[in-house]
Amino acid sequence: MKTRLFTVSVFLVGMALLVPLLSTVAKAQPASIADAENVEFVGQIGGGVYAVAVQEDYAYIGDGPRLTILDVSDLTAPSAVGKTIPLHAIVQDVAVVGNYAYLAVEGDGLHIIDVSDLANPTEIGSYDTSGYIYGVAMAGGCAYVADGGLRIIDVSDPASPLEVGFYDTPGVAYDVAVAGNYAYIANRNEGLRIIDVSDPASPLEVSFYDTPGDARDVVVVVDYAYVADGGNGLVIIDVSNPASPTEVGSYATPGFALDVTVAGDYAYIAGNYGGLHIIDVSNLASPTEVGSYATPGFALGVAVAGGYAYVADRGSGLHIIDVSDPANPTEVGFYCDTPGNARDVAATEGYAYVADYYGGLRIIDVFDPTNPTEVGFYITPGNARDVAVAEGYAYVADGRSGLRIIDVSNLLSPTEVGFYDTPGYALDVRVAGGYAYVADGKEGLHIIDVSNPANPTEVGSYDTPGDTWGVAGAGDYAYLADGGSGLRIIDVSNPANPTEVGSYDTSGTAWGVVVARDYAYLADGIGGLCIIDVSDPASPTEVGSYGTPGVAFGVAVAGGYAYVADGRSGLCIIDISDPANPTEVGYYDTPRYAYGVAVVWDCAYVADGSGGLVILRFAP
Repeated sequence: MKTRLFTVSVFLVGMALLVPLLSTVAKAQPASIADAENVEFVGQIGGGVYAVAVQEDYAYIGDGPRLTILDVSDLTAPSAVGKTIPLHAIVQDVAVVGNYAYLAVEGDGLHIIDVSDLANPTEIGSYDTSGYIYGVAMAGGCAYVADGGLRIIDVSDPASPLEVGFYDTPGVAYDVAVAGNYAYIANRNEGLRIIDVSDPASPLEVSFYDTPGDARDVVVVVDYAYVADGGNGLVIIDVSNPASPTEVGSYATPGFALDVTVAGDYAYIAGNYGGLHIIDVSNLASPTEVGSYATPGFALGVAVAGGYAYVADRGSGLHIIDVSDPANPTEVGFYCDTPGNARDVAATEGYAYVADYYGGLRIIDVFDPTNPTEVGFYITPGNARDVAVAEGYAYVADGRSGLRIIDVSNLLSPTEVGFYDTPGYALDVRVAGGYAYVADGKEGLHIIDVSNPANPTEVGSYDTPGDTWGVAGAGDYAYLADGGSGLRIIDVSNPANPTEVGSYDTSGTAWGVVVARDYAYLADGIGGLCIIDVSDPASPTEVGSYGTPGVAFGVAVAGGYAYVADGRSGLCIIDISDPANPTEVGYYDTPRYAYGVAVVWDCAYVADGSGGLVILRFAP
């Protein structure tokens, strides 16, 4: 499980500037989360798909923090037949043997799920490994786990798994395959490691091959190991003599090779920025790409069965690709339990509107927050980063595609009615008085007249010194979270001529801001929560701060409390009744990265990236 430590974190953000199926399955029950205080789990929907395994007519996918079992007997319309309750972190890998699914749950170890009743998959055992678990393979009654090093766990009694052996590889063990008496470890920058596991209690490395890239995945077929080697693509290694592995061929796939499987004469590579790549390996010395299929997000996993490739795509779900003609792969079906990459959220009574990056705008019915259900969506052309809702319209900050205006009067069929292509990268948006205020990254603040949503028109802009990540409004002023330049206060009483009237340089990196009464509350990155008195906009003054344990990305204020979306540390709730002395009164360690939060009545809606939308309740 992720541990709540007050340490400084460095978060590299992969962004352009810096870089209705639930009704058919059992209602989610609250997970037993140890790493929480005064906050209770209410509901959850969606998540990034990181892994897939296929057995007969069923696909088992790591669906954010759950295992979801899909009936794929009709490949054109895969349907969910069962889901586990949300686990504590993201499911990174899945292996299925008989009536059990073995899940590698990032930061939370090995989980064993009884899937004999497909409609009611139930955890019966777990083993909390010491590190971050990325891969699992099964052989001879043991689970071989890539968890920094190699851990060998006896699962002959699934209810009481027991570690019997461990080998500390020199790098980061990321995936494992087992063939005969050997375990083959994809060991990131340390290449392929070959471990003799004939005695599971005493595993011993017999050799290694230093691949030139970043070894992420490995599969062994007969005498050859096929390694997904990151930026180096596919590497094929002769392991007929495990003590002396030798490279026999390679192919530099576009993008970053993250997963590999082999069927017949073909290797199937899943990679980011490239989707699925099909490599003819009939001549091992000269592998050649014969076909590819570009999935919308990041392809992280692939399984092949019966002439079809099942591609786990982190941002857009499971894609089923007909590969019977390898030169012409064709998608025949897909499944996506959205949101898959939740970046921010706006909430009204009964509905949550999620900015879902690749997934665009997702509209979730939360009248019963224990059973959130998607009712509508609109795929925006860019990367949906934030959303504001006003008078029947959703305003989406859509990255390089600027501001998109979506008519949501019919929730089942949202429709774009207008857009404005801002010059930068639209990251945040607020709407008030007929104007949309867009935080446009390096291009500062842009003020868009949206009185006619079908014809939005820019009326003014202000180029801040930093990167404008967040915007809030109060009366005649716009308050900007301006990255390394802290808080900037802009007089927008004349929208055609916005003028800076005050600023405050915070200690961290200002990502998000909200204003309530006379105070601006900044999500200040590694600086945590910063509270600034803005009663005199020309002279803002810090009155208090609270150092959250993670990276503060977003903030909402309600009922005397600040709710901070704190990155890997989840949701932090801060008592701000005395702004000079803010005090943490609750927290909940969400499955992934908490990017944004909205509060309506007694529920907090957390946009948790690949963890989907998590609904929580403060219960002191």
